[in-house]
Amino acid sequence: MTKSAPKPARGRARAQRLEARVTAEQKGLIEHAAALQGRTVTDFVLTSVQDAARRAIEQHQQLELSVRDSRAFVDVLLHPKPVSDRLRETVRRYREATGV
Repeated sequence: MTKSAPKPARGRARAQRLEARVTAEQKGLIEHAAALQGRTVTDFVLTSVQDAARRAIEQHQQLELSVRDSRAFVDVLLHPKPVSDRLRETVRRYREATGV
């Protein structure tokens, strides 16, 4: 009988390695938190880092405006300036150059 290769945990192959040096206090804190949640240290760390990475990306992608800036933005959307001849010519040249 041929032995098949072991299946990766939860269908995900873990081919990459991430290492970090921590203090004894940090390691103890992480181990304690993982134990409280009934998880392995690896699972706890990976989940925590993924959550933090997603939050960082979301914060980077969000645009926050002051009330004044929000009003100015909405005003421009509701009352756009007329398209100038220069802009029309630029769009025409772009379309001609790109075939759009």
